[in-house]
Amino acid sequence: MNEPSSPPLPDAIPHRRLCLAADVEKYSRLDTWTQSAIQADLVRLLDEAATLTGLDRAAWARQPQGDMEFAVLPADTPEATVLGPFVHHLSACLSTLNARPENPRIRLRLAIDAGVATDATLGHAGPAPVAVARYANAPQLKAVLAALTSADLVVMVSDRLYQDVVRFGHPSLDPAQYVRAHVQVKEFGGYGWIRVPGHGPDGIRPVVEELPLPQAAVQSRANISQHVHRGAAVGGDVSGGVNVGVPMMPPSAGPWRVW
Repeated sequence: MNEPSSPPLPDAIPHRRLCLAADVEKYSRLDTWTQSAIQADLVRLLDEAATLTGLDRAAWARQPQGDMEFAVLPADTPEATVLGPFVHHLSACLSTLNARPENPRIRLRLAIDAGVATDATLGHAGPAPVAVARYANAPQLKAVLAALTSADLVVMVSDRLYQDVVRFGHPSLDPAQYVRAHVQVKEFGGYGWIRVPGHGPDGIRPVVEELPLPQAAVQSRANISQHVHRGAAVGGDVSGGVNVGVPMMPPSAGPWRVW
């Protein structure tokens, strides 16, 4: 009697990869010539920031999207280097470019996450590419950039990166400069942390707090039950960077698609 054959093992085990998306604000309002110029400037800005940081852009798996570039970085890329020096250099390069009166001003939303990301027929598949796309379009990120008119760059990192890298104590990263936001875009829900180079959290927090909480966050907060622990009632909100409730994530069945 023949035993049923086991499903074939994948050719490679997916590894944690750093993913980022750089998105240009109000790109669709521009004329064709200006859009073309800004696309070239965006690539140049990312190239320059990577070079100044010591990162090899030629090794990035890049997926252009017109007003956005999505990229999966090599597996050995130091995550703290991207969150710290790369973001710093990108902000400085943007400021230099926008100081030239002949150039249209470019303002960017940058989203960064780390997780499973594999090559696929139309680009990349995995939870990290999906999350980066959703973070880049988070209402909180758009609102902060719109409110801080002097800022050229606003950054959102995933809760995973914030907990693993930012809070770890790297000298180029200050956890106090980040403001947490609950992101709900399409079927995706999760926590992200916003930072604006050159601006403190006091300018970010009021903008984030003015936006209504996503329905999933409201429901999660309403469902928190109070219980007794060592004679003390425990419940309600928890401060200090601890997430209350479990962020809603996309279903695991089926292939992941970014766009």
